[in-house]
Amino acid sequence: MGKPVWSRRAVLGLATAATAATFPAPTAAAAQVSTVAVGPGPAAVAVNARTGLAYVACADGALAVVGGRTPALRARVRVGASTSGVAVSELTGRVYVSNSLAGTVTVLDGRTHRTLGVVGAGPGAAALAAEEATGTVYAASRTTGAVAILDGTSGAPSALVVADGGPLGGAALDAERRVGYFTSPGTASVRVLDLREPAFTGTIAVGDAPEGIALHLASRTLYVANSGIHHLSVVDAATRTETSTILLESAASSVAVHQRSRAVYTNGGPNGVVRIDGRGGRITGELDLGINPGALAVDQWRGTVHVADPVHGLVHVITGF
Repeated sequence: MGKPVWSRRAVLGLATAATAATFPAPTAAAAQVSTVAVGPGPAAVAVNARTGLAYVACADGALAVVGGRTPALRARVRVGASTSGVAVSELTGRVYVSNSLAGTVTVLDGRTHRTLGVVGAGPGAAALAAEEATGTVYAASRTTGAVAILDGTSGAPSALVVADGGPLGGAALDAERRVGYFTSPGTASVRVLDLREPAFTGTIAVGDAPEGIALHLASRTLYVANSGIHHLSVVDAATRTETSTILLESAASSVAVHQRSRAVYTNGGPNGVVRIDGRGGRITGELDLGINPGALAVDQWRGTVHVADPVHGLVHVITGF
């Protein structure tokens, strides 16, 4: 995922005809929230569902490790001066952290937190996505619009693919169909990358300034957080078209999908997290955290949601929501 957009705009007075949701009352009664201090400016979050550990890239160049039955800070590892993205391979346990100013990706052992190597990924390397079966890592640039493709085992760069339209934001992969999706904030679109070639082969129009992106694999549905407008784009990845939008109370920059339940989570609430039923595109709950949250990620095995608070240097670990 790319660097979160933390500002929020005023609620839009009018919804488009494509909007498929109304605002519910907050449903926080069943949810339990644990708060963990991780350090300044948590910018990206990734979860290893096999271990239950969450990895948080912080603005001071550290990687915070959060986990345990009672969520707590387990480690804090120095990785670089400008950490901006993080990804995890559950198959190997390795953690990948991008450093945008240095243009590198740091590879760590997820169990020992030992640095295994530092790989050149090009200027502005930010959003990361890891492919489980091959261990390949894709690093999207916030400045050049290039995607660096790295061997997840050796760390060696294997290709560099440039998208027309400038900087890229978030990243999502469909490894089975060999397709990658990268948001393009400057062009209000999602760029489609053929992983076999590799080459960009298409563009999908979405909302203003798209940032976060998540893919529900079984239905081939993309959810795109548009940071410049108060709605989430719903995209049919098979036809490469935006099929609907979901009206939010605040512009969103991050989105995640729980694959089994198809619950979609986004930071498009005015003071917290919104839950959406991915089957019907309907908002089913809002959890008030008292802040405009940043990046979020879902533990696919446990269903817990990890939400960054970049203002206070916290991560909220949410169960039952």
